[in-house]
Amino acid sequence: MPKDQRKVHRDSQDGHRQRLRDRFLMSGLSGFHDYEIVELLLTLTQPYRDMKGQGKEAIERFGSLRGVLEAPVDELRRIKGIGPVNSLGIKIVQEVAREFLKQGLMNKPVLNSAQAIFDYLYHSMRDLRYEVFKVLYLNSQNEILDTEDLFEGTVDSSVVWTREVVSNALKRSATGLIFVHNHPSGNPEPSDSDKDVTRDLVYAGRIMQIKVLDHIVIGDNRYFSFAGAGLIEQFEVDFLTLKMKGLTRSPRQAFERGSSGQGVPWS
Repeated sequence: MPKDQRKVHRDSQDGHRQRLRDRFLMSGLSGFHDYEIVELLLTLTQPYRDMKGQGKEAIERFGSLRGVLEAPVDELRRIKGIGPVNSLGIKIVQEVAREFLKQGLMNKPVLNSAQAIFDYLYHSMRDLRYEVFKVLYLNSQNEILDTEDLFEGTVDSSVVWTREVVSNALKRSATGLIFVHNHPSGNPEPSDSDKDVTRDLVYAGRIMQIKVLDHIVIGDNRYFSFAGAGLIEQFEVDFLTLKMKGLTRSPRQAFERGSSGQGVPWS
């Protein structure tokens, strides 16, 4: 390409990149196509190169902006023009977004932060290829003290150790718990194992005077709430019925003897 034509082409690229940035500064990402958002991200680490083609190819390969952000680094680097610096930049943006959502939850009552909680949970768990069991620890005002990924498994199952859940809650002086896990299949409908482990956690919580507020199953653009379905309340009623029949031990004795230390599979 002759020198004059290269200059015209470079000026055109510079103008295109600047127009993208100006649009973002004026109205955020409103009106942007997914590939334009990816292109904008890529230009941060490649300020003098046209990245429109790479943006479009990334969306075609991974299906959506969400897919690009969740894509493994080695998969991103298979796109010509996306190198280690570009892919690192994309992963940093993803993790910063997760941390931003997480920090927005801390020290806020969960009843006043339901949407923020779901936004954080969905963003952090929706595309995982394996199951993760997360615990949200709450204080007496139902404010979130901490969050923890406590158990990990395959796409089929994992093991939730009730004793470990209760022990970690006691270490944090938590008085309330919310459990969350994901279904990589995308279907949030709880399995029988999900119900069994939730029941056991509610029972153990009642013995140790720790309130289980909910167990949320994250699927693809959907979720299932045990509390919303009335199951948490039902498990509490069942526990009280057993207690009235004299089938429960004293609180500390039950915990110390490990009666709630049984591992329960969930999927």
